[in-house]
Amino acid sequence: MAKKTVAALKKQDAKNFTKVIRAVKSDKTGAYVFREEIVVSEDAKDFIKGK
Repeated sequence: MAKKTVAALKKQDAKNFTKVIRAVKSDKTGAYVFREEIVVSEDAKDFIKGK
Protein backbone atom coordinates (compact mmCIF):
# COMPACT_ATOMS: atom_id res chain seq x y z
CA MET A 1 0.00 0.00 0.00
CA ALA A 2 2.84 2.40 0.71
CA LYS A 3 4.25 1.83 -2.75
CA LYS A 4 1.01 3.01 -4.36
CA THR A 5 0.95 6.15 -2.23
CA VAL A 6 4.54 7.03 -3.05
CA ALA A 7 4.03 6.35 -6.76
CA ALA A 8 0.91 8.53 -6.84
CA LEU A 9 2.72 11.43 -5.15
CA LYS A 10 5.62 11.43 -7.62
CA LYS A 11 3.58 12.30 -10.73
CA GLN A 12 4.86 15.19 -12.80
CA ASP A 13 1.66 17.25 -12.60
CA ALA A 14 1.12 16.69 -8.86
CA LYS A 15 1.89 19.29 -6.23
CA ASN A 16 4.51 18.64 -3.58
CA PHE A 17 2.93 16.54 -0.86
CA THR A 18 4.18 15.61 2.59
CA LYS A 19 3.10 12.79 4.88
CA VAL A 20 2.66 14.27 8.35
CA ILE A 21 2.30 12.25 11.55
CA ARG A 22 1.14 13.95 14.75
CA ALA A 23 0.64 12.54 18.25
CA VAL A 24 -2.74 13.43 19.76
CA LYS A 25 -3.70 12.67 23.37
CA SER A 26 -6.94 10.69 23.65
CA ASP A 27 -9.63 12.16 25.91
CA LYS A 28 -10.99 8.74 26.92
CA THR A 29 -7.83 6.85 27.85
CA GLY A 30 -5.17 9.52 28.15
CA ALA A 31 -2.93 7.55 25.79
CA TYR A 32 -1.38 9.09 22.72
CA VAL A 33 -2.82 8.24 19.30
CA PHE A 34 -0.93 8.93 16.11
CA ARG A 35 -2.83 10.76 13.37
CA GLU A 36 -1.28 10.71 9.93
CA GLU A 37 -2.34 12.50 6.81
CA ILE A 38 -0.94 13.44 3.42
CA VAL A 39 -1.11 17.20 2.93
CA VAL A 40 0.24 19.81 0.55
CA SER A 41 3.71 20.91 1.68
CA GLU A 42 2.57 24.49 2.34
CA ASP A 43 -0.14 23.25 4.75
CA ALA A 44 2.09 20.88 6.74
CA LYS A 45 2.93 23.39 9.48
CA ASP A 46 -0.76 24.24 9.98
CA PHE A 47 -1.58 20.53 10.32
CA ILE A 48 1.11 20.04 12.96
CA LYS A 49 -0.18 23.03 14.94
CA GLY A 50 -3.68 21.51 14.87
CA LYS A 51 -5.40 24.08 12.72
